[in-house]
Amino acid sequence: MLQPITTQRSVTANTEWLGGRHGTDDTDTITLDITRFTSGTHYVPSTDTSQPYSLFKSGVPVGKITASGLYGPFDKAAADGRQILAGFVLAETLFAPTAIKVPAALLWHGTVRAAKVPGGFTPADVTSTNALIRYV
Repeated sequence: MLQPITTQRSVTANTEWLGGRHGTDDTDTITLDITRFTSGTHYVPSTDTSQPYSLFKSGVPVGKITASGLYGPFDKAAADGRQILAGFVLAETLFAPTAIKVPAALLWHGTVRAAKVPGGFTPADVTSTNALIRYV
């Protein structure tokens, strides 16, 4: 016999990295390649066996992978497109631990508090970008 259950999870978004609301109403929808991100740094892996969802962090800087069109973590030393900063993941996103592609909102213009970006971020590392970001 199948017994459906309902659970509820409340998550408070950490948007300390966001320097203002400008740009938050005009985001792009992107798809993240989760296999490129680091568990514990870019996302919080699930530890709940009754509702197993991992949590992708808000504020992660990303670049577009040329070959796939998916997005991975910004990396100034990459040669696959991720060396070009596309912007920052705007909102925290829940996803199944087995997922390899996750939709997200991209903040491509606005203000960012660089010192508060999850996983660390140095604006001087950005030598190429398609984003219009002001750092404070």
